[in-house]
Amino acid sequence: MSSTVRPRRSVLYMPGANTRALEKARTLPADALIFDLEDAVAPDAKEAARANVVAAAKSKGYGKREIAIRCNGLATPWGKADVAAIATSGADAILVPKVESAADVASIVSLLDAAGAPASMAVWAMMETPKGILRAEEIAASHKRLQLFVMGTNDLVKDMRARHTPMRLPMITALGLGMLAARAYGLTILDGVYNDIQDAEGFKEVCRQGLEMGFDGKTLIHPSQVEPCNEIFAPSAAELGTAAKIVAAFKAAQAEGKGVVTVDGRMIENLHVEQAERALALAAAIKELQAA
Repeated sequence: MSSTVRPRRSVLYMPGANTRALEKARTLPADALIFDLEDAVAPDAKEAARANVVAAAKSKGYGKREIAIRCNGLATPWGKADVAAIATSGADAILVPKVESAADVASIVSLLDAAGAPASMAVWAMMETPKGILRAEEIAASHKRLQLFVMGTNDLVKDMRARHTPMRLPMITALGLGMLAARAYGLTILDGVYNDIQDAEGFKEVCRQGLEMGFDGKTLIHPSQVEPCNEIFAPSAAELGTAAKIVAAFKAAQAEGKGVVTVDGRMIENLHVEQAERALALAAAIKELQAA
Protein backbone atom coordinates (compact mmCIF):
# COMPACT_ATOMS: atom_id res chain seq x y z
CA MET A 1 0.00 0.00 0.00
CA SER A 2 1.20 3.52 -0.76
CA SER A 3 3.15 5.03 2.10
CA THR A 4 1.68 8.42 1.24
CA VAL A 5 -2.04 7.68 1.09
CA ARG A 6 -4.12 4.72 2.25
CA PRO A 7 -7.62 4.37 0.79
CA ARG A 8 -10.33 4.54 3.42
CA ARG A 9 -13.25 5.52 1.21
CA SER A 10 -15.56 2.79 2.49
CA VAL A 11 -15.18 1.38 6.00
CA LEU A 12 -17.81 -1.26 6.71
CA TYR A 13 -18.96 -2.38 10.16
CA MET A 14 -19.33 -6.15 10.47
CA PRO A 15 -21.10 -7.65 13.54
CA GLY A 16 -18.65 -9.79 15.48
CA ALA A 17 -21.27 -12.32 16.54
CA ASN A 18 -22.19 -13.13 12.93
CA THR A 19 -19.64 -15.56 11.52
CA ARG A 20 -21.37 -15.63 8.13
CA ALA A 21 -21.01 -11.86 7.86
CA LEU A 22 -17.32 -12.07 8.78
CA GLU A 23 -16.86 -14.68 6.06
CA LYS A 24 -18.78 -12.64 3.48
CA ALA A 25 -16.59 -9.63 4.25
CA ARG A 26 -13.66 -11.40 2.57
CA THR A 27 -15.29 -10.77 -0.82
CA LEU A 28 -16.62 -7.24 -0.33
CA PRO A 29 -14.88 -4.33 -2.08
CA ALA A 30 -14.70 -2.16 1.05
CA ASP A 31 -11.37 -0.43 1.61
CA ALA A 32 -11.46 -1.33 5.31
CA LEU A 33 -13.54 -3.39 7.73
CA ILE A 34 -14.50 -2.80 11.35
CA PHE A 35 -15.25 -6.02 13.23
CA ASP A 36 -17.66 -4.80 15.89
CA LEU A 37 -17.83 -6.05 19.47
CA GLU A 38 -19.85 -3.12 20.79
CA ASP A 39 -23.21 -1.90 19.46
CA ALA A 40 -23.81 -4.78 17.05
CA VAL A 41 -23.40 -7.50 19.69
CA ALA A 42 -25.87 -8.46 22.42
CA PRO A 43 -24.47 -8.84 25.97
CA ASP A 44 -24.84 -12.62 26.01
CA ALA A 45 -22.88 -12.90 22.75
CA LYS A 46 -19.91 -10.70 23.67
CA GLU A 47 -17.52 -13.50 24.59
CA ALA A 48 -18.24 -15.53 21.48
CA ALA A 49 -18.01 -12.45 19.28
CA ARG A 50 -14.57 -11.64 20.69
CA ALA A 51 -13.32 -15.11 19.77
CA ASN A 52 -14.87 -14.78 16.30
CA VAL A 53 -13.23 -11.48 15.40
CA VAL A 54 -9.83 -12.42 16.79
CA ALA A 55 -9.88 -15.61 14.73
CA ALA A 56 -10.98 -13.65 11.66
CA ALA A 57 -8.22 -11.07 12.08
CA LYS A 58 -5.58 -13.75 12.67
CA SER A 59 -6.66 -15.60 9.53
CA LYS A 60 -5.22 -12.86 7.31
CA GLY A 61 -7.92 -13.78 4.83
CA TYR A 62 -8.99 -10.27 3.88
CA GLY A 63 -6.30 -9.38 1.38
CA LYS A 64 -4.92 -5.88 1.73
CA ARG A 65 -8.07 -4.54 3.36
CA GLU A 66 -7.40 -2.70 6.60
CA ILE A 67 -8.92 -4.45 9.62
CA ALA A 68 -10.01 -2.62 12.77
CA ILE A 69 -11.80 -4.14 15.74
CA ARG A 70 -14.16 -2.00 17.83
CA CYS A 71 -13.92 -2.89 21.50
CA ASN A 72 -16.47 -2.32 24.21
CA GLY A 73 -15.90 0.64 26.50
CA LEU A 74 -13.43 0.15 29.32
CA ALA A 75 -16.17 0.79 31.88
CA THR A 76 -18.12 -2.25 30.64
CA PRO A 77 -17.52 -5.81 31.84
CA TRP A 78 -15.93 -6.71 28.47
CA GLY A 79 -13.76 -3.71 27.59
CA LYS A 80 -10.39 -4.62 29.11
CA ALA A 81 -10.58 -8.23 27.94
CA ASP A 82 -11.45 -6.96 24.46
CA VAL A 83 -8.37 -4.72 24.37
CA ALA A 84 -6.10 -7.54 25.56
CA ALA A 85 -7.43 -9.89 22.87
CA ILE A 86 -7.27 -7.29 20.11
CA ALA A 87 -3.68 -6.41 21.00
CA THR A 88 -2.32 -9.67 19.60
CA SER A 89 -5.04 -10.38 17.02
CA GLY A 90 -3.10 -9.11 14.05
CA ALA A 91 -5.67 -6.40 13.36
CA ASP A 92 -4.36 -3.11 12.01
CA ALA A 93 -6.22 -0.98 14.54
CA ILE A 94 -8.45 -0.90 17.59
CA LEU A 95 -11.50 1.36 17.42
CA VAL A 96 -12.38 2.80 20.81
CA PRO A 97 -15.95 3.98 21.53
CA LYS A 98 -16.85 7.28 23.18
CA VAL A 99 -13.37 8.77 23.51
CA GLU A 100 -13.68 11.96 25.56
CA SER A 101 -10.14 12.95 26.57
CA ALA A 102 -6.44 12.42 26.07
CA ALA A 103 -6.55 10.34 29.25
CA ASP A 104 -8.94 7.90 27.56
CA VAL A 105 -6.42 7.41 24.75
CA ALA A 106 -3.59 6.99 27.26
CA SER A 107 -5.57 4.27 29.07
CA ILE A 108 -6.08 2.31 25.85
CA VAL A 109 -2.44 2.69 24.84
CA SER A 110 -1.31 1.49 28.26
CA LEU A 111 -3.49 -1.61 28.01
CA LEU A 112 -2.30 -2.33 24.47
CA ASP A 113 1.33 -2.04 25.50
CA ALA A 114 0.80 -4.27 28.52
CA ALA A 115 -0.85 -6.91 26.33
CA GLY A 116 2.00 -6.94 23.83
CA ALA A 117 0.44 -5.01 20.94
CA PRO A 118 2.90 -4.32 18.11
CA ALA A 119 3.99 -0.74 17.56
CA SER A 120 2.18 -0.81 14.23
CA MET A 121 -1.27 -1.24 15.82
CA ALA A 122 -3.13 2.06 15.53
CA VAL A 123 -5.77 3.53 17.79
CA TRP A 124 -8.91 4.86 16.13
CA ALA A 125 -11.19 7.06 18.24
CA MET A 126 -14.97 7.25 18.04
CA MET A 127 -15.92 10.92 18.33
CA GLU A 128 -19.53 10.57 19.40
CA THR A 129 -20.24 12.62 22.52
CA PRO A 130 -20.49 16.37 23.11
CA LYS A 131 -17.61 16.20 25.59
CA GLY A 132 -15.47 14.35 23.07
CA ILE A 133 -16.16 16.91 20.36
CA LEU A 134 -15.36 19.81 22.66
CA ARG A 135 -12.03 18.12 23.45
CA ALA A 136 -11.28 17.08 19.87
CA GLU A 137 -7.98 18.97 19.69
CA GLU A 138 -6.75 17.50 22.99
CA ILE A 139 -7.63 14.02 21.80
CA ALA A 140 -6.07 14.48 18.34
CA ALA A 141 -2.77 15.55 19.93
CA SER A 142 -2.75 12.82 22.57
CA HIS A 143 -0.54 9.99 21.27
CA LYS A 144 1.36 8.79 18.20
CA ARG A 145 -0.71 5.56 18.12
CA LEU A 146 -3.84 7.63 17.48
CA GLN A 147 -4.25 7.82 13.71
CA LEU A 148 -7.92 8.23 12.92
CA PHE A 149 -11.20 9.78 14.05
CA VAL A 150 -14.55 8.10 13.34
CA MET A 151 -17.50 10.45 13.71
CA GLY A 152 -20.28 8.71 15.64
CA THR A 153 -23.18 10.74 14.34
CA ASN A 154 -25.99 8.57 15.73
CA ASP A 155 -24.79 8.96 19.30
CA LEU A 156 -24.11 12.65 18.80
CA VAL A 157 -27.64 13.26 17.51
CA LYS A 158 -29.04 11.40 20.52
CA ASP A 159 -26.93 13.28 23.06
CA MET A 160 -27.65 16.64 21.44
CA ARG A 161 -31.39 15.90 21.33
CA ALA A 162 -31.17 16.84 17.67
CA ARG A 163 -32.78 15.37 14.56
CA HIS A 164 -31.48 13.45 11.56
CA THR A 165 -32.13 15.75 8.60
CA PRO A 166 -31.12 15.45 4.92
CA MET A 167 -28.63 18.34 5.13
CA ARG A 168 -27.41 17.34 8.61
CA LEU A 169 -27.47 20.93 9.80
CA PRO A 170 -27.59 19.90 13.50
CA MET A 171 -24.31 18.03 12.95
CA ILE A 172 -22.29 20.59 11.01
CA THR A 173 -20.56 22.15 14.03
CA ALA A 174 -19.52 18.78 15.46
CA LEU A 175 -18.37 17.47 12.08
CA GLY A 176 -16.37 20.64 11.49
CA LEU A 177 -14.69 20.58 14.89
CA GLY A 178 -13.72 16.94 14.40
CA MET A 179 -12.39 17.74 10.93
CA LEU A 180 -10.31 20.72 12.10
CA ALA A 181 -8.74 18.77 14.96
CA ALA A 182 -7.97 15.79 12.75
CA ARG A 183 -6.32 17.89 10.06
CA ALA A 184 -4.39 19.99 12.60
CA TYR A 185 -2.66 16.84 13.86
CA GLY A 186 -2.43 14.82 10.65
CA LEU A 187 -5.19 12.31 11.38
CA THR A 188 -7.50 10.55 8.96
CA ILE A 189 -11.19 11.25 9.60
CA LEU A 190 -14.23 9.19 8.60
CA ASP A 191 -17.81 10.39 8.36
CA GLY A 192 -20.58 8.69 10.32
CA VAL A 193 -23.05 6.07 9.11
CA TYR A 194 -26.21 6.55 7.07
CA ASN A 195 -29.09 4.65 8.65
CA ASP A 196 -31.64 4.24 5.83
CA ILE A 197 -30.16 1.49 3.67
CA GLN A 198 -33.18 1.70 1.31
CA ASP A 199 -32.53 5.36 0.47
CA ALA A 200 -29.77 5.05 -2.11
CA GLU A 201 -30.04 8.62 -3.38
CA GLY A 202 -30.07 10.11 0.10
CA PHE A 203 -26.96 8.07 0.90
CA LYS A 204 -25.14 9.39 -2.16
CA GLU A 205 -26.02 12.97 -1.26
CA VAL A 206 -24.60 12.57 2.24
CA CYS A 207 -21.46 10.99 0.77
CA ARG A 208 -21.04 14.00 -1.51
CA GLN A 209 -21.53 16.33 1.44
CA GLY A 210 -18.88 14.43 3.40
CA LEU A 211 -16.47 14.63 0.47
CA GLU A 212 -17.03 18.37 0.18
CA MET A 213 -16.36 18.80 3.90
CA GLY A 214 -13.03 16.99 3.56
CA PHE A 215 -13.71 13.53 4.97
CA ASP A 216 -11.43 10.74 3.77
CA GLY A 217 -14.31 8.29 3.60
CA LYS A 218 -17.40 7.04 5.37
CA THR A 219 -18.34 4.32 7.82
CA LEU A 220 -21.04 2.01 6.48
CA ILE A 221 -23.60 -0.39 7.89
CA HIS A 222 -24.56 -2.44 4.81
CA PRO A 223 -22.66 -3.99 1.88
CA SER A 224 -24.96 -2.23 -0.62
CA GLN A 225 -23.44 1.08 0.44
CA VAL A 226 -19.86 0.11 -0.42
CA GLU A 227 -19.69 0.63 -4.17
CA PRO A 228 -21.44 4.02 -4.36
CA CYS A 229 -19.30 5.21 -1.47
CA ASN A 230 -16.13 4.05 -3.23
CA GLU A 231 -17.12 5.86 -6.40
CA ILE A 232 -17.90 9.17 -4.70
CA PHE A 233 -14.80 9.27 -2.49
CA ALA A 234 -12.42 8.31 -5.31
CA PRO A 235 -10.93 10.98 -7.60
CA SER A 236 -12.87 11.13 -10.86
CA ALA A 237 -11.23 10.58 -14.25
CA ALA A 238 -11.55 14.31 -14.96
CA GLU A 239 -9.93 15.21 -11.64
CA LEU A 240 -7.06 12.81 -12.30
CA GLY A 241 -6.55 14.19 -15.79
CA THR A 242 -6.31 17.73 -14.43
CA ALA A 243 -4.06 16.59 -11.60
CA ALA A 244 -1.63 14.96 -14.03
CA LYS A 245 -1.51 18.14 -16.12
CA ILE A 246 -0.85 20.28 -13.04
CA VAL A 247 2.03 18.10 -11.84
CA ALA A 248 3.58 17.91 -15.31
CA ALA A 249 3.27 21.66 -15.91
CA PHE A 250 4.79 22.47 -12.53
CA LYS A 251 7.76 20.16 -13.10
CA ALA A 252 8.32 21.63 -16.55
CA ALA A 253 8.22 25.16 -15.20
CA GLN A 254 10.70 24.26 -12.46
CA ALA A 255 13.06 22.72 -15.01
CA GLU A 256 12.89 25.90 -17.10
CA GLY A 257 13.33 28.16 -14.09
CA LYS A 258 9.91 29.77 -14.51
CA GLY A 259 8.16 31.21 -11.48
CA VAL A 260 4.65 31.31 -12.93
CA VAL A 261 2.68 28.21 -13.92
CA THR A 262 -0.68 28.13 -15.66
CA VAL A 263 -2.87 25.16 -16.60
CA ASP A 264 -5.94 25.72 -18.77
CA GLY A 265 -5.71 29.43 -18.03
CA ARG A 266 -5.57 28.95 -14.27
CA MET A 267 -2.69 30.08 -12.10
CA ILE A 268 -1.10 27.14 -10.26
CA GLU A 269 0.49 27.43 -6.83
CA ASN A 270 2.25 24.92 -4.59
CA LEU A 271 -1.01 24.11 -2.79
CA HIS A 272 -2.60 23.04 -6.08
CA VAL A 273 0.38 20.80 -6.81
CA GLU A 274 0.08 19.17 -3.38
CA GLN A 275 -3.62 18.53 -3.95
CA ALA A 276 -2.92 17.09 -7.40
CA GLU A 277 -0.16 14.81 -6.11
CA ARG A 278 -2.41 13.51 -3.35
CA ALA A 279 -5.21 12.72 -5.81
CA LEU A 280 -2.80 10.78 -8.03
CA ALA A 281 -1.34 8.92 -5.04
CA LEU A 282 -4.83 8.00 -3.82
CA ALA A 283 -5.79 6.69 -7.28
CA ALA A 284 -2.61 4.58 -7.36
CA ALA A 285 -3.29 3.20 -3.88
CA ILE A 286 -6.88 2.35 -4.81
CA LYS A 287 -5.65 0.50 -7.90
CA GLU A 288 -3.17 -1.44 -5.78
CA LEU A 289 -5.86 -2.37 -3.24
CA GLN A 290 -8.27 -3.52 -5.95
CA ALA A 291 -5.59 -5.69 -7.52
CA ALA A 292 -5.11 -7.64 -4.30
